Amino acid sequence: MTPHEYCADKVAKRGGALFYAVFRLPTEKRQAIVAVHAFRREVEDIAAERSDPALGRLRLEWWRQQLAAVYGGAPQHPVARALQAVVEAYRLPESRFLDIIEGVETDLAASRYPDFAALARYCTQLGSVPNELAARILGYQDPRTVDRVRELGIATRLVRIVCDIGLDARRDRIYLPADEMRRYAVTPAQLLHSRHDSRFRQLVEHQIDRIESTFAAALSDFPAVDREAQHPLLALAAIGRALLREIRADDCRVLDRRTSLTPLRKLWIAWRAG
Repeated sequence: MTPHEYCADKVAKRGGALFYAVFRLPTEKRQAIVAVHAFRREVEDIAAERSDPALGRLRLEWWRQQLAAVYGGAPQHPVARALQAVVEAYRLPESRFLDIIEGVETDLAASRYPDFAALARYCTQLGSVPNELAARILGYQDPRTVDRVRELGIATRLVRIVCDIGLDARRDRIYLPADEMRRYAVTPAQLLHSRHDSRFRQLVEHQIDRIESTFAAALSDFPAVDREAQHPLLALAAIGRALLREIRADDCRVLDRRTSLTPLRKLWIAWRAG
């Protein structure tokens, strides 16, 4: 298995949103974006395991060393090897990949977020930054495009958080802002035990409304000159919005189930995006 095949197997298998978002791209750009997302997934998986935070920090330090080798050495991991040509070809800054690692460090250290501002900072590192790197690979003419794709990255990350509320709670991880949970009288125990009620539905609807507003604002001001080039990121946003509509239609029941779209529907949405 080549490094790029490893990356595709990690994050872009047939049926997944990323697969359909990038399938129309030329091979070089498709592989580059998949490599960026594979890097994010590799380091993110460290926090997902979460069994030993000290070990997790050691593994993140190893990834910092691999990243340094990407920019001036001989990396060992297949994802790092795939990235080496990518960062050179598209002049991707090392600091952005370090931002992703720092986002995972935040995830290792915190299982709760006091307010939306704290959650947004986390989503910036693991949502906005990968989108910005992808935008650089795809190419753009209007500098406003970078700001818009960063906003779409935050919104897309928040969609994932809403989809995984129940799953994350069972792993003792709550990404809903604590002050908003108090406002709607929803407790961590309620999430852990999958107790769906009207208060929880209202809390999730509040999250959905905010995410929808973020999507709408970013898309309404998205430079027309870059819509075709940035089609994959618009496709991921469109798939995320479709997921939100399904969750709302299902009475926001995300504690005991995970809403998903069929591969055919993802393909159709991705094809029409942009």
